[in-house]
Amino acid sequence: MKRLAIHGKEDVRWEDAALPEPAQGEVRLRVRYVGICGSDLHYYFHGANGEYTIREPLTPGHELSAVVDLDPSGRLPEGTPVTVHPARYGAETPGRPLPPQLRPGGDYLGSAAVLPHRQGGASEYLLVDEGMIRVLPDGLPLERAALAEPLAVALHAVSLAGAVAGKRVLVTGAGPVGLLVIAAVADAGAETIAASDVREEALERAARLGATELTVAGRDAIDDESYDVVLECSGAPVALTQAVRAVRRAGTVVQVGMLPNAAVEVNLAPMLAKELTLRGAFRFSTEIDDAISLLTASDRLDTVVTHVLPAAQAAEAFAIARDSGVSSKVLLAF
Repeated sequence: MKRLAIHGKEDVRWEDAALPEPAQGEVRLRVRYVGICGSDLHYYFHGANGEYTIREPLTPGHELSAVVDLDPSGRLPEGTPVTVHPARYGAETPGRPLPPQLRPGGDYLGSAAVLPHRQGGASEYLLVDEGMIRVLPDGLPLERAALAEPLAVALHAVSLAGAVAGKRVLVTGAGPVGLLVIAAVADAGAETIAASDVREEALERAARLGATELTVAGRDAIDDESYDVVLECSGAPVALTQAVRAVRRAGTVVQVGMLPNAAVEVNLAPMLAKELTLRGAFRFSTEIDDAISLLTASDRLDTVVTHVLPAAQAAEAFAIARDSGVSSKVLLAF
């Protein structure tokens, strides 16, 4: 079989690998689509994602759709369409209950956080634990189903903001996750959805998903205390400073975008006088099931996918995915 492997900065190879054989409790999948996310771009362009550095060849990818190739238990017939919850969680800590995604230990598909690295889904065939599999409903196309993981991230982030129904909500950063956050906010019944981005092309995509107030970051002003909730999806420190200014007193800011793993200049002074709630959002727990339901119910999120390229053209796909002026979500086809 073939797989993608990132060997270092801007060094991705379409290489041969042995066909894996499933052990008890595992299922072998024939991968169809894999989405390129921000962490994949960091691994490819920088050789690291935050503090996690590539120390051995890494197969990226945790946003995927597939069909069952071999289930030794016989529970899932060959050809069953599926997506995958990419996390394996650590054990619960006695006396300290935590959401599963916050427990120490565990791993995530396509991550260099552990050694050996947890290899990802950008491979013709993939072994996963049977509990990670989510069978797809009839009528959900595999291309759209590849959005289940990032949509789950968006749904989790919106849940951390509390009830947004009837509120004014600002989403900073209209990349793929920001667009899915906008869709999740709209589904949750927000009264007004605003979007801010440095690219007008990204804002045009945001408008198609329900954003009605559009701001070009760095050019257009956002009034202080003009939103009840801000979801910061760009990962730019200046956007977090803007979020703290833009949110109303006693409002909530949820940091969704990955911030640099470094000391950065952020002005949080207004947080005190306004008694703001500032929360981080990390992956998700069970929201992938809600994401699958939303994707099945409507095709409106198809607009988030702008490019589909053969996996063998991964270097080109990474370059396109990096340019938010021309792309939103880029999928690799296997």
